[in-house]
Amino acid sequence: MTMLLNPETSAPDRLRESLPGMRWYFVFFILSGFCGLFYEVIWMRLAMASFGVTTALASIVISMFMAGLGFGSWVTGKICRRHATRNGSTFLRLYSLAELLIGVSSIAVPYQLRLGRLLLQHARTFSAWQSSSYYVLAGVWIAITLIPWCTCMGATFPLLMAVIRKTARPASERSFSYLYIANVLGALLGTLTSALILIELLGFQKSLFVAGGLNAVLAILAFRLSNRVDSQHAAEMSAPARPLQPKLYGLPGKSILAFLFLSGLVSMGLEVVWIRQFTPFLGNVVYAFAAILAVYLFATVVGSQDYHSHFQESNPDKTASAWAILAVSSLLPVFAADPLQPLFGNLELSFVRLSSIAFFCALTGFLTPMLVNTWSAGDPERAGTAYAVNVVGSILGPLIAGFWLLPQFGERGASGCLALLLFILAAAAIFRRTPQTKTRFLADPRLKFALAVVAAIVLFRASRDYETIFPTREVKRDYTATVIATGTGFQRKLFVNGVGMTFLTPITKYIADLPLAFLSRPPQNGLVICFGMGTTFRSMLTWGIPTTAVDLVPSVPKMFGYFHSDAANVLASPFAHVVVDDGRRFLDGSNQMYDVIVVDPPPPPAAAGSSLLYSEEFYSVVKAHLRQGGIFQTWYPNDQDPATTVAITKALVNSFPYVRAFESFDRYGIHFLASMQPIPETSAATLAGRMPPAAARDFVEWGPQTDPQRQFQEVLSHEIPIGKLIAKSPLTPSLRDDRPVNEYYFLRKMFGISR
Repeated sequence: MTMLLNPETSAPDRLRESLPGMRWYFVFFILSGFCGLFYEVIWMRLAMASFGVTTALASIVISMFMAGLGFGSWVTGKICRRHATRNGSTFLRLYSLAELLIGVSSIAVPYQLRLGRLLLQHARTFSAWQSSSYYVLAGVWIAITLIPWCTCMGATFPLLMAVIRKTARPASERSFSYLYIANVLGALLGTLTSALILIELLGFQKSLFVAGGLNAVLAILAFRLSNRVDSQHAAEMSAPARPLQPKLYGLPGKSILAFLFLSGLVSMGLEVVWIRQFTPFLGNVVYAFAAILAVYLFATVVGSQDYHSHFQESNPDKTASAWAILAVSSLLPVFAADPLQPLFGNLELSFVRLSSIAFFCALTGFLTPMLVNTWSAGDPERAGTAYAVNVVGSILGPLIAGFWLLPQFGERGASGCLALLLFILAAAAIFRRTPQTKTRFLADPRLKFALAVVAAIVLFRASRDYETIFPTREVKRDYTATVIATGTGFQRKLFVNGVGMTFLTPITKYIADLPLAFLSRPPQNGLVICFGMGTTFRSMLTWGIPTTAVDLVPSVPKMFGYFHSDAANVLASPFAHVVVDDGRRFLDGSNQMYDVIVVDPPPPPAAAGSSLLYSEEFYSVVKAHLRQGGIFQTWYPNDQDPATTVAITKALVNSFPYVRAFESFDRYGIHFLASMQPIPETSAATLAGRMPPAAARDFVEWGPQTDPQRQFQEVLSHEIPIGKLIAKSPLTPSLRDDRPVNEYYFLRKMFGISR
């Protein structure tokens, strides 16, 4: 980047790094960024466990988190201006208090979220499932829970900038970039440590305690340092004059805030797009998301350090052409995510593809502190305002990308729309800037802009969305996912965000027919959680009972007709009811009792968030909705991970007094049956005799046997003793919301370490 922008100034004055206390402040913000990442990741999961795994809920949590940061930055900046005559120790003690309160959140927030879940359960009249009122009430509670703590997080930037302004005035004008590097570096370390080590070893709650403990240490260190600050540096007792209205690229001064707003919007919007673009190559596991975030943060650190070390003393107007380069670099991931791109050779070069986001992130890391420093000149109030504006853009970006651009235009189109916003910024910067000296033709920013436009067109035209890999396909997009139905005949498959969900197989019929046949009385109704191709839902309806199917992704049930020619007739049945919702939240908001509840969690077993359908807490919700003698069925695709198998088995055994396990058709996966009453030994003939004629015909529709009795015998003859399953890894803990054994496995698989 240094060579790219070709600065004419030398490296900045090194005084700021040598001043007493500056290294302490850098360490403070590394730890603060480390803890902040922990809180965001874990609070998101705890909120999903309490209120549902839905895109709307995730958007609410992120919005409230970011809103707290922005509000804290803005209001604290104003406080710093109002009390500008205070000495540095006062602001450092306020910083200490903010860190202490953030540490308290590690204990308070989990309890607050659980309390919110209980309150919404008692407010069912006002928050019926799948209703906007539910999300309004959930959003209000999440705001009450998160915003006060996040306000404290947002306050740390202007408070520490105020300390630097009082105690290290030569460094104050560029203090934001200095702290920004440390904060992003801490977030990078937090990403890697949380995903690869701490959550796997300690679980969510104990990991929060680690973060809270670090905040307490920060508070103590900052308080002790405050006792030395004013003995070493004389305080400025008069309020510093407000900096002159800054100008950039010959534009009005407040245009800097517009650049901050739009760059925040675009960068965070693109992050949502990248997750969907790269999931087919990285998988839908927590490590895939951690990889995207780690590359994003690492490149941001590089760009921020480049600005801090080489450019912060130069004229910001010389960065005009960087916006054109930023715009075209935002389309590099579109080119890299093309599944048929010959430059990448095959689909397996996932991290080579992922590296395509690095250049954009580095430039963003360069430009963001440049804009804040230019606007604030070290003034905490102005820096707080600038940071808050950037945060507002960061809130709106994911909402616009997730709820409008992706459903309407797809991944490639959404990237193009966001890149267009950057080209508008580039045009404003390049064509409105005041020329100072003549430049060589090749260095002319207008030429760079033109070349960037041409390069963007080439990249966009040369790229394709992931679904083009399938010659025969039907594609639907919504705010949650891109859903692809592909194949013909018995080779049809379902993909969600490029990850194979299911295929036509008798296993999905067993999921419904096995627990229904084990009932000692005729069933009255049933619930299917996870719609998939609709096979289990279709099979349950052949028993002639009211059947409800719940799926999180709106477009998945819409593909029903692609896989089953009679889908329209099935849905026309008065017994058929399809709901778009999180299955766990649906049960929480319902008073309905069921004879049979079946669930087929989305693959792979390590999928992010899938533990919420395998945990003891989920099973406790299921139990509350089973009638006397009712049976719960969950299918687990045995993925050769003994720890996950044992964790799920123990969760069932700890939740239900009676659990049986059967290897499924073709020995693929395990059907777990669980009940509060005994599940007696029953012959295949008895099970087959309990089936209505329509259900019997449907059961053998795809074989492998031609009659229901032998079809049941395929599974009954392969029952697995529960003790044998647990013996595979007896020390593995039960799977709980706080201990997602199936999702976090790095240490276990790489080094054989288990908690």
